Amino acid sequence: RGHGTYVEEEKLIASVAGAVERVNKLVCVKALKTRYNGEVGDIVVGRITEVQQKRWKVETNSRLDSVLLLSSMNLPGGELRRRSAEDELAMRDYLQEGDLISAEVQSVFSDGAVSLHTRSLKYGKLGQGVLVQVSPSLVKRQKTHFHDLPCGASVILGNNGFIWIYPTPEQKDEEGGGFTTNLEPVPLSDREVISRLRNCIVALVTQKLMLFDTSILYCYEASLPHQIKDILKPEVMEEIVLETRQRLLDLEG
Repeated sequence: RGHGTYVEEEKLIASVAGAVERVNKLVCVKALKTRYNGEVGDIVVGRITEVQQKRWKVETNSRLDSVLLLSSMNLPGGELRRRSAEDELAMRDYLQEGDLISAEVQSVFSDGAVSLHTRSLKYGKLGQGVLVQVSPSLVKRQKTHFHDLPCGASVILGNNGFIWIYPTPEQKDEEGGGFTTNLEPVPLSDREVISRLRNCIVALVTQKLMLFDTSILYCYEASLPHQIKDILKPEVMEEIVLETRQRLLDLEG
């Protein structure tokens, strides 16, 4: 038996409410309401809370602040060289308090704190969009956590329970090294899609359904007959999530 279980009268009983996980013969129960426990290779979305010497502190929904070292990020333009004193002085030009970033977990320290890196052009500073915070246990682990949905918006499903919804960019920007943020006004049609996706994710979380690209897309399609603001009504939530669950079961079946 693993975490979240105990034995009583030779029966295995869950000590927390959550999802059952089996690894070979080990049975664990992962609590629904939990802080994020970092694993190497996880994709996270975080918020810069502090600029320190050669590093940034990042809030990632875990017990301790995560760390992004100056040496663990691409310099603008993607140039490779040792970080100098000038780079240290310019740290606030790259990222400052309150900025949102996407990153990958590089290592986990012995006390459980997480070290991040943004050494790929798909990671970096996040521009315009909406952040939704959910329980990390509801985000399904997949090969990729960056999804361009056919409805016209993209999502980053952070393993830490921070989900970023943003308009799908027209062209992939390869020059900025992850620091150029697009601050153009977002058209109303894109804003409506983003708002609908946000409300769909809230509905899925309320009904405790796992979040991944297919479940979000099915929920989005099921919500189309309803107004965006109506999705948050309990009876509408129940109806569209029930339809989503049925479609996912049909898909598996």
